[in-house]
Amino acid sequence: MEWKIKPIDEGKQIREYLQEVQGFSKRIMKALKYEGGEILVNGNPETVTFKLSTGDTLSILFPPEKKGSYMKAENIPLNVVYEDEELLVLNKSAGMPVTPSYQHTSGTVANGLLGYYEKKNIPYTIHIVTRLDRDTSGLMLVAKHRYSHSLLSLQQKTGTVKRKYKAILEGSLPEKSGIIVAPIGRKEGSIIERTVEENGKHAITHYQITKELLEHSLAAVQLETGRTHQIRVHFSYMGCPLAGDDLYGGSRQWMNRQALHCDELSFIHPFTKEQMQFCAPLPPDMQAMVHCTSQKS
Repeated sequence: MEWKIKPIDEGKQIREYLQEVQGFSKRIMKALKYEGGEILVNGNPETVTFKLSTGDTLSILFPPEKKGSYMKAENIPLNVVYEDEELLVLNKSAGMPVTPSYQHTSGTVANGLLGYYEKKNIPYTIHIVTRLDRDTSGLMLVAKHRYSHSLLSLQQKTGTVKRKYKAILEGSLPEKSGIIVAPIGRKEGSIIERTVEENGKHAITHYQITKELLEHSLAAVQLETGRTHQIRVHFSYMGCPLAGDDLYGGSRQWMNRQALHCDELSFIHPFTKEQMQFCAPLPPDMQAMVHCTSQKS
């Protein structure tokens, strides 16, 4: 990375400039110092306390990224919707975990990305920005390197990264559009399941019913907060669990996984500042369920 110092940044220390102007996280600053990074001003090595002058050229050489020992490169087909030097967008299939765990050591998005990176000689590890549950399909945002990840994570915290979903609910809600405000916490005795509880974390879900079926409803959903299993928990709490979501009371009569798909993703590109927006149609299993269940007259 390289920047020409503007008059407004005259006299700033390199540390101040990188954190306040370029959005470097404390983690990246630490990596530069302790993991082999290099800071150059006009081609000369400097420390983070060096004061910059107008017209200086500040160059940052990031240290090599270490790949987690628990991840292994695999040749897994990935649906790459968009890719550039800084990031990529995937359309994830249902049934694919995002990262390895003791239950799922292979066949993950992360392992597939490592294999993809090796083929294309991309020298980075995996930086997932937006996660999806294993059985949720749809759009995911991945940063290619730690700096891009830092900037996109900051966007997540400020609400600039936006995701919209389609969900098939069992039954119908009394209001065709609304906002669910209900705190979510971990269910006692479970390491996986969440529940609505008074002392849980603040959680807000917006929804609009876009199509009514005989025994189900198709809903457009947008999260205002991002709690674990939030959409699944909130609609179960409202008495309309997701079709196929047997963890939260849904039936598997029509779907063998929760009927949830991230169909829209938008964010501001961390370097070009361009507004980016992507859409992904309903996957075949959700389309089939919508078409096969009779629509109300």
